[in-house]
Amino acid sequence: MQKTSAGITHAAGTTYRERLTPSLWVIVSAAVAAPMATMVFVPFDQTLALVIGILVAVAIIAALLTAAPVVEVRDGLLRAGRARIPVEMLGEVTWFTGPEARELRGPGLPRGAWHLIRGGIDGAIRVGVIDPDDPTPSWVVSSRTPDRLAAAVRRAQARAADRG
Repeated sequence: MQKTSAGITHAAGTTYRERLTPSLWVIVSAAVAAPMATMVFVPFDQTLALVIGILVAVAIIAALLTAAPVVEVRDGLLRAGRARIPVEMLGEVTWFTGPEARELRGPGLPRGAWHLIRGGIDGAIRVGVIDPDDPTPSWVVSSRTPDRLAAAVRRAQARAADRG
């Protein structure tokens, strides 16, 4: 394990890792399924209905948390969900928060950009793709700490340039 400049401990080779979990409000909203499931089974048995309601809520919340995509910079790759791209194929990285990030995620989303956007996450990065064979001009990725993600991509780009 190593300490990154962000002060977060990760496995060796990982310079940044973040799971884009749903916001607390989404999780609370999912928990509302428990009373609904309970109401369906109350006519049969109250205890069974309570147990089923709790199990439904736990299952939905667990599914939301485990299905959340991961953004990671590791081993010379930027990973966002299931997509991967070598940092050597990436250009300039810019990060945004607040109104600029809302603009980037909305009307300012570059045409043809690949994106991993999550509601409830304020920050985002935009990174250009310099691979001439790639039809995607840039990536837009949500992040709770876009400054750290951008710095991790830049560090990985610098390491790749030193090796190559």
